[in-house]
Amino acid sequence: MSKWVTAYAPASIGNLGVGFDMLGLALQGAGDRVSARRVDSTGISVAEVRGPDGKPHPALSTNPLENTASIAAQALWDAQSEPGGAELRVFKGVPLQSGMGSSASSAVAGVVAVNALLAKPLPIAELLTYALAGEKYASGGLHADNVAPSLLGGLVLCPPALLPATISLPVPTGVSAVLLHPELQVSTAAARSKLATRYSIDQWLEQQGYLAGFIAACAANDINLIRDTLKDVVIEPQRSAAVSCFVEVKSAALQAGALGCSLSGSGPSIFALAEHHHARNIASAMEQACSMTGIECQSWVSPMTAPGAYVETEE
Repeated sequence: MSKWVTAYAPASIGNLGVGFDMLGLALQGAGDRVSARRVDSTGISVAEVRGPDGKPHPALSTNPLENTASIAAQALWDAQSEPGGAELRVFKGVPLQSGMGSSASSAVAGVVAVNALLAKPLPIAELLTYALAGEKYASGGLHADNVAPSLLGGLVLCPPALLPATISLPVPTGVSAVLLHPELQVSTAAARSKLATRYSIDQWLEQQGYLAGFIAACAANDINLIRDTLKDVVIEPQRSAAVSCFVEVKSAALQAGALGCSLSGSGPSIFALAEHHHARNIASAMEQACSMTGIECQSWVSPMTAPGAYVETEE
């Protein structure tokens, strides 16, 4: 039998508040793994999908047409006209419908693992198009704010109009990301379908100003400007009501010294940016606020320079 190659892809913070569908950040500490090996049969198959407890995942399918890892891997395999096929094993570490880029992590890990099996593996950046095929199946749209940071790491600007091109942005020194995941679920596709389709010119200008200011603040290492611009006045007001602990958690984060706080993706996860020396205290304050609403949760503190996907083992 051919060797197994295992790839790891981190979770991610989509939108990052100011950049709906075009700004994302890799998250250190949580991610998915996909193992792949060559087989004689044609195409991509999924042998098993296991959850964090090591047991077969109760909600995810092994049908290769319904799994983001296999859909992404198949797109790559077809494009490279490889003979035979590959078998995948998917190990989920990112909760489903969590606002942490769960479908993107699987798609990225799947395509990175299968890429390592190719006669001529592609550079990591060239895998974005194929990973997006898996993400499109799960979310119903072509946006890379979870896929790009999971694949490339760090802070990534990825406007749909420029895809598959992306821009890795500089990050401020001394700033960490804090992410809190309440034990709730929000469907990305359902959340997108409920968004307004028309906005006023004033709303558009205000949000574009915050996005431009935030990118400039990161490049200039301007902590005060980050605090002034890390705001979402368009999407957050429409989505926050679906996360019952959001108001309490955001208030706790800001009171504890966060530079800003908003939903991660469509939620229910909530992120904050914080100076390193405040990050752990802010995570604790967010956890306590969530727990006070009766919802269990967990949190991560991650550098803004968290690495992207990589081949972990070959055996």
